[in-house]
Amino acid sequence: MAEILVGTCSWTDRALVTSGWYPRGRRDAEGRLRYYAERFPVVEVDSAYYALPSVRTSRLWVERTPDGFVFDVKAFSLLTGHPTRPAALPADLRGHARDEGLLDEVWDRFAEAVEPLRRAGRLGTLLFQYPPSLAPGPGAEGIVRAARERARDWPFAVEFRHPGWWREERVRSTAALLADLDATAVAVDTVAGLPTSMPPVAPATTSRLSVVRFHGRSPHWGTGTKEDRFRHAYTEGELGEWLPRIRALADRTDRVHVLFNNCCADAAVRAARTMHDLLAATVPHQVRRQLNDYCR
Repeated sequence: MAEILVGTCSWTDRALVTSGWYPRGRRDAEGRLRYYAERFPVVEVDSAYYALPSVRTSRLWVERTPDGFVFDVKAFSLLTGHPTRPAALPADLRGHARDEGLLDEVWDRFAEAVEPLRRAGRLGTLLFQYPPSLAPGPGAEGIVRAARERARDWPFAVEFRHPGWWREERVRSTAALLADLDATAVAVDTVAGLPTSMPPVAPATTSRLSVVRFHGRSPHWGTGTKEDRFRHAYTEGELGEWLPRIRALADRTDRVHVLFNNCCADAAVRAARTMHDLLAATVPHQVRRQLNDYCR
């Protein structure tokens, strides 16, 4: 059975920083990451979606975390077809045409920045999260294949935000596409019953890694502000619904990352602790790192 690592989708989110979860004396950039890494074994770098990271920053992440700690890195927005403000691009690229040449250059810089994590054995996967506008079809499959070709030498995970990819009639074909690309399918938890709700499907498409991301169950999923979309405090019962799916993934892959993105105040770290405890009660030898010093 796989090793199961539980964490959150950010350690720098402003709502978490201002929630009081980080104690005094541990609220600077170095202190926050060291404090987080003492309590969780995995984290997602969601800031890389908003701006390209730097080689120096990646090296600091390695230095400030213990051996065995891993980072999943979210792909820069331009690489996944999301709207990208010119100001988010490096200054010398802001006047460049939005074409394949720009995508190639952005990918090269993104890969160079993340390379220190890979060299240190700290990279879990790159996460390519596609926008809700990417509906399933041949054109969309071509976009994903092109991204995979750029990242052909990297661990590669795909999260779709259009629910059509994982509706019952397409589950097999979507899973087959990702398996063919050696890409990890990212399972997600969202509120049910909305046109934008994602089916709670959790296929294992690589033997290397499975990823589950919990976005909360806000009724404003897909609409409203970031706070509206992700505001949710998970209950034990809601998390318990996922235990059979996570155990099934653990039976089919070498490692499972369970990450919480309900990023309002300290809701994500509290949910991660609860999920860790639930998993530890059923698969204790597979859940990495006891969180004995966790601060509620």
